[in-house]
Amino acid sequence: MAKEKTLEDLFYETLKDIYYAERKILKALPKMAKGAQSQQLKAAFEKHRDQTEGHVERLQQVFDIFGKRALGKTCPAIDGIIEEGEEIMDDFKETPALDAGLISAAQAVEHYEITRYGTLKRWAQNLGMSDAVTLLDATLKEEEKTDVDLTKLADADANMKARKAA
Repeated sequence: MAKEKTLEDLFYETLKDIYYAERKILKALPKMAKGAQSQQLKAAFEKHRDQTEGHVERLQQVFDIFGKRALGKTCPAIDGIIEEGEEIMDDFKETPALDAGLISAAQAVEHYEITRYGTLKRWAQNLGMSDAVTLLDATLKEEEKTDVDLTKLADADANMKARKAA
Protein backbone atom coordinates (compact mmCIF):
# COMPACT_ATOMS: atom_id res chain seq x y z
CA MET A 1 0.00 0.00 0.00
CA ALA A 2 1.26 3.49 -0.91
CA LYS A 3 2.27 5.85 1.88
CA GLU A 4 -0.49 8.25 2.78
CA LYS A 5 0.35 11.79 1.62
CA THR A 6 0.18 14.54 4.23
CA LEU A 7 0.42 18.32 4.52
CA GLU A 8 4.16 17.83 5.15
CA ASP A 9 4.44 16.14 1.75
CA LEU A 10 2.53 18.97 0.06
CA PHE A 11 4.68 21.55 1.81
CA TYR A 12 7.89 19.85 0.69
CA GLU A 13 6.76 19.43 -2.93
CA THR A 14 5.63 23.07 -3.12
CA LEU A 15 8.87 24.24 -1.50
CA LYS A 16 10.85 22.36 -4.18
CA ASP A 17 8.62 23.93 -6.85
CA ILE A 18 9.18 27.54 -5.73
CA TYR A 19 12.89 26.88 -5.18
CA TYR A 20 13.19 25.79 -8.82
CA ALA A 21 11.08 28.81 -9.87
CA GLU A 22 13.20 31.34 -7.97
CA ARG A 23 16.41 29.97 -9.46
CA LYS A 24 14.86 30.10 -12.94
CA ILE A 25 13.73 33.70 -12.32
CA LEU A 26 17.30 34.62 -11.27
CA LYS A 27 18.43 33.62 -14.76
CA ALA A 28 15.58 35.43 -16.54
CA LEU A 29 15.79 38.81 -14.78
CA PRO A 30 19.12 39.95 -16.31
CA LYS A 31 17.70 39.23 -19.80
CA MET A 32 14.58 41.22 -18.96
CA ALA A 33 16.68 44.11 -17.61
CA LYS A 34 18.77 44.08 -20.78
CA GLY A 35 15.63 44.07 -22.93
CA ALA A 36 13.84 46.86 -21.06
CA GLN A 37 13.84 50.27 -22.74
CA SER A 38 13.23 52.59 -19.78
CA GLN A 39 15.92 53.06 -17.17
CA GLN A 40 13.32 52.76 -14.41
CA LEU A 41 12.24 49.32 -15.62
CA LYS A 42 15.86 48.18 -16.05
CA ALA A 43 16.53 49.32 -12.47
CA ALA A 44 13.39 47.55 -11.19
CA PHE A 45 14.47 44.26 -12.78
CA GLU A 46 18.00 44.64 -11.39
CA LYS A 47 16.66 45.41 -7.91
CA HIS A 48 14.36 42.39 -8.07
CA ARG A 49 17.24 40.19 -9.17
CA ASP A 50 19.09 41.15 -5.98
CA GLN A 51 15.95 40.49 -3.93
CA THR A 52 15.50 37.11 -5.63
CA GLU A 53 18.97 36.06 -4.45
CA GLY A 54 17.67 36.73 -0.94
CA HIS A 55 14.52 34.71 -1.67
CA VAL A 56 16.65 31.73 -2.66
CA GLU A 57 18.68 32.07 0.56
CA ARG A 58 15.49 32.25 2.65
CA LEU A 59 14.15 29.15 0.93
CA GLN A 60 17.38 27.33 1.76
CA GLN A 61 16.78 28.28 5.41
CA VAL A 62 13.19 26.96 5.20
CA PHE A 63 14.49 23.66 3.83
CA ASP A 64 16.88 23.52 6.82
CA ILE A 65 14.04 24.22 9.27
CA PHE A 66 12.01 21.48 7.58
CA GLY A 67 14.99 19.13 7.86
CA LYS A 68 15.40 18.54 4.13
CA ARG A 69 18.08 19.32 1.59
CA ALA A 70 17.38 22.35 -0.66
CA LEU A 71 16.22 20.79 -3.89
CA GLY A 72 14.34 22.08 -6.90
CA LYS A 73 11.61 20.28 -8.80
CA THR A 74 10.84 21.23 -12.39
CA CYS A 75 7.94 23.67 -12.43
CA PRO A 76 6.17 23.70 -15.81
CA ALA A 77 4.12 26.75 -14.74
CA ILE A 78 7.13 29.03 -14.24
CA ASP A 79 8.82 27.60 -17.33
CA GLY A 80 5.74 28.59 -19.35
CA ILE A 81 5.47 32.05 -17.81
CA ILE A 82 9.15 32.76 -18.51
CA GLU A 83 8.80 31.41 -22.05
CA GLU A 84 5.91 33.83 -22.63
CA GLY A 85 8.13 36.68 -21.40
CA GLU A 86 10.84 35.65 -23.88
CA GLU A 87 8.25 35.61 -26.70
CA ILE A 88 7.20 39.14 -25.75
CA MET A 89 10.85 40.26 -25.90
CA ASP A 90 11.20 38.73 -29.37
CA ASP A 91 7.83 39.82 -30.76
CA PHE A 92 7.94 43.40 -29.42
CA LYS A 93 11.69 44.11 -29.62
CA GLU A 94 12.39 47.79 -30.38
CA THR A 95 8.70 48.74 -30.27
CA PRO A 96 7.01 51.22 -27.91
CA ALA A 97 4.98 48.33 -26.44
CA LEU A 98 8.01 46.32 -25.26
CA ASP A 99 8.18 47.68 -21.70
CA ALA A 100 4.43 47.25 -21.16
CA GLY A 101 4.78 43.65 -22.32
CA LEU A 102 7.80 43.03 -20.09
CA ILE A 103 5.90 44.43 -17.10
CA SER A 104 2.95 42.13 -17.82
CA ALA A 105 5.29 39.13 -18.04
CA ALA A 106 7.03 40.11 -14.79
CA GLN A 107 3.67 40.50 -13.06
CA ALA A 108 2.61 37.02 -14.19
CA VAL A 109 5.75 35.74 -12.44
CA GLU A 110 5.00 37.83 -9.33
CA HIS A 111 1.41 36.58 -9.13
CA TYR A 112 2.59 32.98 -9.36
CA GLU A 113 5.12 33.59 -6.59
CA ILE A 114 2.56 35.38 -4.40
CA THR A 115 0.22 32.37 -4.58
CA ARG A 116 3.03 29.94 -3.75
CA TYR A 117 4.44 31.96 -0.85
CA GLY A 118 0.97 32.64 0.56
CA THR A 119 0.17 28.93 0.52
CA LEU A 120 3.55 27.89 1.97
CA LYS A 121 3.21 30.48 4.74
CA ARG A 122 -0.26 29.15 5.67
CA TRP A 123 0.95 25.55 5.63
CA ALA A 124 4.02 26.44 7.73
CA GLN A 125 1.60 27.98 10.27
CA ASN A 126 -0.47 24.77 10.25
CA LEU A 127 2.70 22.71 10.71
CA GLY A 128 3.88 24.86 13.64
CA MET A 129 7.03 26.11 11.88
CA SER A 130 7.05 29.71 13.12
CA ASP A 131 10.61 30.40 11.89
CA ALA A 132 9.62 29.29 8.39
CA VAL A 133 6.47 31.46 8.59
CA THR A 134 8.66 34.52 9.28
CA LEU A 135 10.96 33.77 6.32
CA LEU A 136 8.12 33.00 3.91
CA ASP A 137 6.19 36.10 5.00
CA ALA A 138 9.23 38.35 4.40
CA THR A 139 9.48 37.06 0.82
CA LEU A 140 5.70 37.25 0.30
CA LYS A 141 5.75 40.95 1.29
CA GLU A 142 8.63 41.66 -1.12
CA GLU A 143 6.84 39.90 -3.98
CA GLU A 144 3.65 41.88 -3.28
CA LYS A 145 5.61 45.16 -3.19
CA THR A 146 7.34 44.31 -6.47
CA ASP A 147 3.93 43.70 -8.06
CA VAL A 148 2.69 47.11 -6.83
CA ASP A 149 5.88 48.80 -8.05
CA LEU A 150 5.49 47.21 -11.49
CA THR A 151 1.90 48.46 -11.69
CA LYS A 152 3.13 51.98 -10.88
CA LEU A 153 5.72 51.76 -13.68
CA ALA A 154 3.08 50.53 -16.10
CA ASP A 155 0.64 53.30 -15.16
CA ALA A 156 3.24 56.08 -15.04
CA ASP A 157 4.92 55.40 -18.35
CA ALA A 158 4.96 52.06 -20.16
CA ASN A 159 1.26 51.67 -20.96
CA MET A 160 0.95 55.23 -22.32
CA LYS A 161 4.04 54.81 -24.51
CA ALA A 162 2.62 51.56 -25.87
CA ARG A 163 -0.77 53.21 -26.53
CA LYS A 164 0.62 56.27 -28.34
CA ALA A 165 2.16 54.03 -30.96
CA ALA A 166 -1.26 52.81 -32.05
